Amino acid sequence: MTLLLHDFWRSSSAYRVRIALNLKGLAYTSAEVSLPAGTHQSEAFRATNPQGLIPAIETGGITIPQSLAIIDWLDARHPEPRLIPAGIEARAHELALAMIVIAEIQPINNLRVLKYLKDTLGHSQDKIDAWIQHWICEGFAALEAKAAPDFPYLSGAAPGLADICLVPQMYNARRFNTPLEAFPKLVQIDATCATLLAFQRAHPDAVKGD
Repeated sequence: MTLLLHDFWRSSSAYRVRIALNLKGLAYTSAEVSLPAGTHQSEAFRATNPQGLIPAIETGGITIPQSLAIIDWLDARHPEPRLIPAGIEARAHELALAMIVIAEIQPINNLRVLKYLKDTLGHSQDKIDAWIQHWICEGFAALEAKAAPDFPYLSGAAPGLADICLVPQMYNARRFNTPLEAFPKLVQIDATCATLLAFQRAHPDAVKGD
């Protein structure tokens, strides 16, 4: 089955999906949708995804938007390795960790929100950077507290959805000079993930210009 990922190298949501595809060993074709150029808002792209957001994946005549929906679909179609546990309690725990990033950090720090803060509300870049750092640190404090003890990954012995969400957010944290000293577990988990080829190949520096 051919997989076409509508992608942008610096999008943390698309970064998540690239990691998931790589962990499952799935080949895919990437179609760049430039966020700075506004390509995601074009009529042509909205014909693919009416919401005008990335990522979106096309396969078998269907289009699936939203990173969590895509990763959940990948788990259903290609169960090994599982990224969202099958057990009821373990699944709820993994989703809860992931949603700290997906629902509480990334949406209020994404490009369209930052542009609104700057262009519409007139905030300075310093204030916008402080906004970004505040919400990252608030979410990271919760993840640090919830990280599994004595395991290399957020919820256990193998990387899962929570790690797939954490790593792109760590990239964003460093991009905006967020202090990370208060989050030693997250820094270590991120470093462990960085040793895996699936994460390396999904990194923005590895896919930029593809």
